[in-house]
Amino acid sequence: MDFLSIILDILLSAAFWTAVLRIATPYVLGTLGELVCERAGVLNLGIEGIMTLGAMAGWMAVYQGADLWTGVLVAAACGALLGLLHAALTVPLGLSQHVTGIGVTLLGTSLSYFVYRLVLPQASTPPTIVPFQPLDLPGAFAQTPLTYLALALVGVVAYALYRTPVGLAVRMVGEHPAAAEAQGLNVTAIRIGAVMAGSALMGLAGAFLTLSAFNAFFFNMVNGRGWICIALVVFASWRPGKALLGALLFALFDALQLRLQQASGGVLPYQLFLMMPYLLSILALVLVARRASYPRALMIPYRKGER
Repeated sequence: MDFLSIILDILLSAAFWTAVLRIATPYVLGTLGELVCERAGVLNLGIEGIMTLGAMAGWMAVYQGADLWTGVLVAAACGALLGLLHAALTVPLGLSQHVTGIGVTLLGTSLSYFVYRLVLPQASTPPTIVPFQPLDLPGAFAQTPLTYLALALVGVVAYALYRTPVGLAVRMVGEHPAAAEAQGLNVTAIRIGAVMAGSALMGLAGAFLTLSAFNAFFFNMVNGRGWICIALVVFASWRPGKALLGALLFALFDALQLRLQQASGGVLPYQLFLMMPYLLSILALVLVARRASYPRALMIPYRKGER
């Protein structure tokens, strides 16, 4: 069987597209969260740590006896709290969003590992829970509830940003905060609220990994997904619909390389396949980003009364 036939067989497989949706879910949630933050003018480089803390906190809550949806809420709340910390340092105080975001990532990651070891000091292998089970809905690929929630949130975020006064306020403070203030809007409060909401979505992205994709928490499980989400925001030109497309595209490349590894039978080095989704994503990002129109006040601190 030639190479093109192998790819065609993979693309026509229902199991392949089921895997694509599953792989894309944390990217969809994380990208939406980062998009909301940046639409308000705040770059959130804390996403990697927020996703890690969300993954650990959601899993730990369920492991300690809470139900799965409570674990989801705990993960979102932890994400919002780290978002509040990031926003408090960058919005009213005007500190560097780059430095603060990296600090939040280090804090969230280290805190997650510390709490895990504090609660489970003797665990040699990660304890497991019973995760969300796939729902076999008519006419749809079998996915867990969090995947369906992620897809629904794309529409919710898009509607909120472009069809509601709150969304207009968020976009105004990300484009022209002085004009927003002239309209009587509290730029500081809106930016802080947007960062907290976006960070809650990042926490959900982490929770998906431990409550749906896997059934345990282990170190380095986020594995750079947060940084990919930041790139996907640029690919999406800060639009929720295109963010979904970008997440699905990266997930498609990732799922494809896994199956091509198996089909190659070890003839080619597996590292070549591991590079493929990142190389193709970089190519897509380069082609799209040149035409992207970013929020004009992104990463620019604003103080009340300044023009």
